[in-house]
Amino acid sequence: MMLAKAISAAVLGVDAYKVEVEVDIAGGLPKVYVVGLPGMAVQESKERVRSAIKNVGYPFPASRIVINLAPADVRKEGPAFDLPIALAILAAQGIIPKKSLENCIVSGELALDGSIRAIRGAINIALFAAESKVKKVILPPDNAAEAAIIDDLEVYAPKTLSECIEFLRNSNRLEPVLPKILEDPTVHLDFYDVKGQIAAKRALEIAAAGAHNVLMTGPPGSGKTMLAKRLPGILPPLERQEAIEVTRIHSTAGSLKTSGLIRYPPFRSPHHTVSDAGLIGGGNIPKPGEVSLAHRGVLFLDEFPEFSRRALEVLRQPLEDGVVTIARARASLSFPARFMLLASQNPCPCGYYGDSKKLCSCSANMRQRYQDRISGPLLDRIDLRITVARLPAEDLIKASSGEKTELIRERVLKARAKAISRQKIPNAQLSGQALREHAELSTSAESFIHSAIQQLSLSGRGYDRVLRVARTIADLSNQDFVSELSLAEAISYREML
Repeated sequence: MMLAKAISAAVLGVDAYKVEVEVDIAGGLPKVYVVGLPGMAVQESKERVRSAIKNVGYPFPASRIVINLAPADVRKEGPAFDLPIALAILAAQGIIPKKSLENCIVSGELALDGSIRAIRGAINIALFAAESKVKKVILPPDNAAEAAIIDDLEVYAPKTLSECIEFLRNSNRLEPVLPKILEDPTVHLDFYDVKGQIAAKRALEIAAAGAHNVLMTGPPGSGKTMLAKRLPGILPPLERQEAIEVTRIHSTAGSLKTSGLIRYPPFRSPHHTVSDAGLIGGGNIPKPGEVSLAHRGVLFLDEFPEFSRRALEVLRQPLEDGVVTIARARASLSFPARFMLLASQNPCPCGYYGDSKKLCSCSANMRQRYQDRISGPLLDRIDLRITVARLPAEDLIKASSGEKTELIRERVLKARAKAISRQKIPNAQLSGQALREHAELSTSAESFIHSAIQQLSLSGRGYDRVLRVARTIADLSNQDFVSELSLAEAISYREML
């Protein structure tokens, strides 16, 4: 009986699931049938597999071949089933031992010359293999380093189909791939390059220490984008579990330029023409959007009011819950989206309202319509709102640069470590009873916040966010209680516009 089976996996959302690739070679007219709800890329795999097998010097059977991808009621997409299909066909002919494909997950795209190309979601497949107690995974060489991060798993990366065949015949011909940690690409961006803007730097330091959302308002050329690009440099590195979460999202989206574990917080800066689906994620089979790609990092929205109202409003749920749920006819999937929102805007359409050097050409109605593009509920979810003014000529020419990123980062790490040791999560994620417990106010602070709520008409959400920011300011000052001074500074960041 010419029947063989290989085990593969497919990724749905950010989770992988088992796919059994069954091949039956029987008598009849030569034809290849692919069943099990294959997508177009999967249907075309039979031609890639045929050419790859022939071009590495092995026979492709001139028979009736049925390839079944189980479970048959889930649609299969992508070219990652090329390699397991080819190996199952070769095993059915007796060219490789059928036992060599047991307790092994295989995934990879084949080129016509037999070389093995990269796929998406390799680390997701490795996580599934580890959860399923599978010890061996065969993946493309361009993806193996990220999968090798997972403990108790042997990852092999043959470069070609012929090399994979020889490995399955004799497992001593390949060594397991070693894990790789990716370097931080923002290490060269230093706050030392930014002259002046002491208040803005202080606000970003607070934001980094507590993972708070920030909105910067100022005229063109005041340094908003320059400040924003330096924020990732003072963020704490990702813990191992956080790094795996981030890497699996980027691997699923195909945005990993180099295979390996991402240990630095991601920084995403989509253009203001991005659609709501591009920002939040979507598609017939939903894929992660920018908010998920910014998970555990920063989502920078430059020219904030220029984004479409619909795109901005979809940010409200992930800002509050840290997760995005996308429902489609075929599937309803959830993606992690716990990010820091960093937004920048001009004070008006021309950009020069309140600028001492240039006159604003906008009417009061134009300025109001411009600001109204950001809804109240969305603005209420932003913890720190700061003004970034244009520097005077004297400061641009003579002013010395500020602190280096290393010094700011050291303070941020100490404050974040204090928060994590106390409550296991950053201050921005505190809520309910935990917030009241860990943001304990001094006696004078209680009286102060009572009058501030009445004078500023703070909402319940606004009050909670003031407490979270005040708790972070207290951590930066190494204080156990939230003082009146910390509260005053936290409230000032909500009224700076």
